This record gives sequence, structure tokens and C-alpha cells, in this order.
Amino acid sequence: QVQLAESGGGLVQAGGSVRLSCLVSGLTLRSAIMGWFRQAPGKEREFVATSSRIVGRTKYAESVKGRFTISRDNDKNTLYLEMNSLKPEDTAVYYCAAENSGIRWPPQQSEYDYWGQGTQVTVSS
Repeated sequence: QVQLAESGGGLVQAGGSVRLSCLVSGLTLRSAIMGWFRQAPGKEREFVATSSRIVGRTKYAESVKGRFTISRDNDKNTLYLEMNSLKPEDTAVYYCAAENSGIRWPPQQSEYDYWGQGTQVTVSS
């Protein structure tokens, strides 16, 4: 059974930093494409960042490029999202996701096979 468990969310002031973690079980992280998504109140879930199985291959949403960094520790089966220079508009529930088939790069949101429960990040102004 594949499980993804996010942690690290919380309340932070604008301009601050937070690191999210996603512990993966039941799936070998190095074999999966991993992604971070977020959903703000009243909005649809949106793409934030994705990390390929190929080392160093990543993609970011324009809104977070230069501020967020996705990384993974395959030995610990853990995905990370380092978020810096946070803005109130970054407030959302953040989800990690895994895509195991490798059909295309980057995957569409609908192509991710497994999802975590999410962790809340609130950025105060």
C-alpha cells in the first residue's frame, strides 16, 4: 500500500521560509516522478513543482520560480519543498504526489497516481 505523508506546514510571516517534507512508503522514490501541488481556499488545486527520476530535472510554476526548491532524498524516501520569500498568496494546503508510470514529462496533474493528505501553510502579511 502506497502512502504519502506531508509534514512541516504551519503559520509563517510574509518573507519567511518553510520546508515541507513528504515521506513515501510502499513505493521506491527513485522510480517515481514526484510533485507538489497546492489548493487555496475557493480555488482549484494547482501545480507547484515536480522532480523527475532523472537527477536534477525539475520544473516549477512561474509563481514560485526562484523562491521554491523541490528536492528528494531517495535513501530516506522523502521529498522536500523548500519555500523562501513567502507571500500571503502562497497560503494553501500543500499536497505531494507520485507518478509511477513515467509516460510523459512533466506529468499532467490527473496523471499522478498517489496523493498525500496535505499540509496547511498560512502566510500572514
